[in-house]
Amino acid sequence: MGQSPAQLINRQGKYNLQGPRVALTLSSPEVSASTIAVLEDVFQTLGFESCQRREASVQDFLRELTGFREQLDAHGGPMGCVLVALVGPCGQLRQPQQLVRELSHCGALWGCPKVFLLLSGTSGGAHKPGAFLTSLGELCGRCPHWSLLQLLTEVFCRTAEESSGATYCPVLRSSLRGALCLGDVEPWRPKPEHRPSAQYDLSGARAALFLAVIRDRPGAQHDVKALGDLCQTLGFKTTLRTDPTAQAFQEELARFREQLDTHKDPVSCALVALMAHGGPQGQLLGADGQEVQPEALVQELNCCGALRGCPKIFLLQACRGGHRDAGMGPKGRPWFWRWLQAPPAIPSHADILQIDVDAQGSSSRGSTPGNSDILMVYAATEGCIAYRDEEKGSDFIQTLVEVLRTDPRGDLLELLTEVNRQVCELDVLGPDCDERRKACLEIYSSLRRRLCLQV
Repeated sequence: MGQSPAQLINRQGKYNLQGPRVALTLSSPEVSASTIAVLEDVFQTLGFESCQRREASVQDFLRELTGFREQLDAHGGPMGCVLVALVGPCGQLRQPQQLVRELSHCGALWGCPKVFLLLSGTSGGAHKPGAFLTSLGELCGRCPHWSLLQLLTEVFCRTAEESSGATYCPVLRSSLRGALCLGDVEPWRPKPEHRPSAQYDLSGARAALFLAVIRDRPGAQHDVKALGDLCQTLGFKTTLRTDPTAQAFQEELARFREQLDTHKDPVSCALVALMAHGGPQGQLLGADGQEVQPEALVQELNCCGALRGCPKIFLLQACRGGHRDAGMGPKGRPWFWRWLQAPPAIPSHADILQIDVDAQGSSSRGSTPGNSDILMVYAATEGCIAYRDEEKGSDFIQTLVEVLRTDPRGDLLELLTEVNRQVCELDVLGPDCDERRKACLEIYSSLRRRLCLQV
C-alpha cells in the first residue's frame, strides 16, 4: 500500500531503503572512460543494484533526466533511493538546479532520498574526481554504518588535504530529512567505530554576530531572544545589531572579522545569524530596502585569518523567492486510498542531497566555491518563502534552538537534519494565504570534520 512520510524514516531517524536502488550516470562524450569506470565501482560499493549510463551533450541532460523520471514512474512501485552522477566538461554544469528538480516531480521517489553527484570529467577541474570517488568508495566499504553526510565530511577532509590549493573543498547541499546510510552491516561483524573521529577543536573563543531586521518583521524578536539565549549557553560571545541597512550588513561583517583577527586569544568558531526580508533572487534586504548578497557576507568572513581551518556557521532566516510550496503527496495509488489514508504532504524540494565535487567550477547561486569549513543553513529552499509566526517566531529558528538544547553534544550536521525533518512535518499558514503550505531547510556544507558545539 505504500508508506507514510513517517514510515519512510525509522525511529532512529534513518531512511528506510526498502525499495530498489537505481543509479544513473549522465555524461557528455568528452568524459574519460576511466572516470566512468571509477563511478561504476563506487555505485556497486554503495549497494546500487541497477546502474545505467546515458551519454549526451550537457544541453540535452534535462531531456535525458525527463526520460529517466518517466522510466521510474512506469516501474509501478516505490523506489528505495536514486543516485544520479552528472559528468561534463569543467564549468559547464553551472546551473544544475533545473536538473536536480526534475526528479523532485517523480512519484516513484516520493519521500525517498535523491542523491546528485556533480563531477568534472575532463581536464581543467579544480581537482581530479578520481581521488574523491576512490575515497568515497573505500570509506563506504570500510564504514558502512556511517551516514552519507558523515562519509562526505571525511572525504572532504581527505580531498582538501590532498589538494594543492589551500582553499579548495567540495560542497554538499542537503534537504535530507533523515540519516542516509547506504551500507549494510552484517550482525556477525565486530562492532565498528561508531562515528568519525576527526572533530573540530572548539577549545578557543567563540563569537557570534546577529544582524536582524526587526522593523516590519513581527515575531523576529522572538527568534533573536531564543537564539541569543542558546548561544550564551553554548559559550558564544554575541554581538547584536538590529535593523541594519544593506550597507551596514557588509560593514558589520567587516568589523566582526577585524575584531576576530585582532582578538588576543585563539578563536575556534564563529556563528553569524542573518534575519531579514529576502529578495526574489535570494538577496537579503536591509532595513532601508536595499539589497545585499549573502554570498558576499560569507566571503567577508572567509577572509578572516583567525578563522582559518575553523568552522564558520551562517544561519539565514529570510525568503529566497516568492514560491509557496503546497508539497507533494504519493502518486500512483488509487484515489480512494489516498483519500482514506490522507497521507501528509512532503515539501517538494525535500530529500535531496547534491554534492559538487568540482566546487571551483560551479557558480550556482548560494554556493561558496572553493571555501572550506563553512556551514550555511537557509530557512527555505531556493525560490521559496521563509515563514515566520508573529507570536512565536520562525519554525526554523525555534526548532533549531529546541533540538540543540535537547542534544548539544550531537554532530551539528545530523542535528540540522533532524531540525529539517521536524520543519518538513509542519503545515504553515502564511498571513496572506488561506491554504496550508510546506517549508524545508537547505543546508550547505564544506565542513571537513565533525562539529559538536558542546563536548
